[in-house]
Amino acid sequence: MVRLASLVALTLLFAPAAQAQQYPEHPVRMIVGFAAGSGPDIQTRTIAAQLSTSLGQQFIVENRLGANGTIAARSVATAKPDGYTLLFSSSSITPTPHIYKNLGYDTLEDLKPIATVGILDGLLMLVDAKSPIKTVPEFIEHAKKERVLYGSPGVGNILHLATEVFSQKAGVTLQHIPYKGASEVMTALLGGSVQVMFVTPPSVMGLLNDGRVRALAFTGTKPFPPFPDVPLMKDVLPGYVPMGSWGMFFAPGKTPDAIVDKLNAAIQEALKVPAVVAVMQRDGYVPDGRNAAQVGAFFRAEVERIGPAVKAAGITPQ
Repeated sequence: MVRLASLVALTLLFAPAAQAQQYPEHPVRMIVGFAAGSGPDIQTRTIAAQLSTSLGQQFIVENRLGANGTIAARSVATAKPDGYTLLFSSSSITPTPHIYKNLGYDTLEDLKPIATVGILDGLLMLVDAKSPIKTVPEFIEHAKKERVLYGSPGVGNILHLATEVFSQKAGVTLQHIPYKGASEVMTALLGGSVQVMFVTPPSVMGLLNDGRVRALAFTGTKPFPPFPDVPLMKDVLPGYVPMGSWGMFFAPGKTPDAIVDKLNAAIQEALKVPAVVAVMQRDGYVPDGRNAAQVGAFFRAEVERIGPAVKAAGITPQ
């Protein structure tokens, strides 16, 4: 009986490693809560194509939109934890546990971070190029005298929160107009329906290069390389906490560490492939090379860090 118990224990000990060695044995689904053709969708499909080559099985991308990405996240958080259903999300996932009382899953327990595709150091504060406002101080003075509307893709996303934190630090009141997506916000900005927006840099590079929008500030810790002359928000508005974004892959919470580690290593290798590098660099991501355990610690810290911003925005959990 003792020998049998020992054999059972050894089998249980080595089973996850053996499972990881064989993984993946059939196609893997990658769920993304953004529209087809969006930045996160393109990043997911780029990595998926490379993993299909390196791991010898198809990685199939599915778009599941709605509810600030929580529909996509729930479908993965409640999936079988075997590595065959994965999630790709941006930092927009971090406010959700502070905003929704009944997500149907625990963000920190039911989702296991795998790897990042890199970090976006900051966001850009934009106005229409036709606006007479050219600096953050000018904008603040204007907002103290006139009604100012701003747009973001919904309530509680990182762009909404960044703007609300700005308004509080600047001592101004800005009226929020939620839209269905960032492209609609940009259309509203160019059409004059809103006067300002915060945005991730990749989505507006073409407009900036064409001179159709003006960047008043960058919320990162250091200058934005393509536009190094754009002032840092922390320098023009003391006390503003730098705020950026990232892209991250997740598995269901109880997925074996051995499978998560294998996926982390495969994604890290994918991020070295020139064609993949070109996409990520174009989108402004800087690789960070964290292993799975480090990514998990980073994600937990990000979820905790965004809590005060949600409160500052006056969002009541629903």
